[in-house]
Amino acid sequence: MVSSSHEAMHRIFQEDPGIFARTFEKFGVPFAHPVEVSYLPTDLTEIQPLERRVDTLLRFDGADGDSRLLLVEAQSKRDPAKPSSWAYYTSHLYAKYKVPPLLLVVCQDRSTARWAAGPFRIGPPQWATLQLRPLVVGPDNTPVITDPSTAAEDIPLAALSAITHAYDKGADAILKALAGALKTVDETTAGTFVELVSLGLTNSPALNTWRTLMAVDLSFFRSPIANEIRDEGRQEGRASAKAEDVLKVLDARGI
Repeated sequence: MVSSSHEAMHRIFQEDPGIFARTFEKFGVPFAHPVEVSYLPTDLTEIQPLERRVDTLLRFDGADGDSRLLLVEAQSKRDPAKPSSWAYYTSHLYAKYKVPPLLLVVCQDRSTARWAAGPFRIGPPQWATLQLRPLVVGPDNTPVITDPSTAAEDIPLAALSAITHAYDKGADAILKALAGALKTVDETTAGTFVELVSLGLTNSPALNTWRTLMAVDLSFFRSPIANEIRDEGRQEGRASAKAEDVLKVLDARGI
C-alpha cells in the first residue's frame, strides 16, 4: 500500500525538478541544471502479466545537448525485491529512450538510506553482469535548514529537508523555518508545499508540530488539510466547553 509520505518524497521533484541538482552540488557531486524538463509516463509495464511503475520519471535536456532520465523512488524500508525492480526500470528505460537513466532513492530512515545506496550486483558472484548504484537522498545528506531566510531562498529544498528529517530531533526547527518562509510566497505556491509536507510527515511525531504551525502561523491558507485542522480545533473547543459545563454542574451538586 502506497503511503502519503511515500507520495510526497518523490512528488516534490515534480514540483521543482531543479531541486535534484541543487541538492547534490552541495556535496561535491555536480550535475548541470536542466534548461528543459519533460514529464514521462511512469507506467513501465511490458505486455502481460507483470506490471512495473516507477514513482516519478523525468527527462532532463541540457543546453549542450546532454540528456538524462531521472527516476525518483521513495523508499520507507528495506525491500529485498527492490534492486531487481530498479534494475528492470533502468534497463527498460535505457532500451526505450536511448537516454542514460539515473536512479534517485529518497528515504526518511538512515538505515534504509545506507541500504539503498548499494551497490547491488546482479549476476553470479564471480562476475556481476549488472551493478546498480542508486543516488540516495536521506537524513545524512539533505541540508538541515532551520533559518527562515535560508528556507525562503529555496522553499522546495526546505520542504525536502523537512520531509527527509521527519523523524529527527531537529524536525521542529526545520518546520518552523519553513512555515516562516511560506509566508513570503503566494498562497497557491505555499498551499502546494503545505500539502506536500503534510503528506511527507504522515505517522511521524513532527506531524503534530506542523499541524499546529498550520493552524496558527499559516492559518490564512485555505488548503484542504489546513481547513481540516481548523475544523478539528473548533470541534475540540466545543467538546471542551461541554466538559466544563458538566464539571460545573457536578461541582454545584457537591460531587
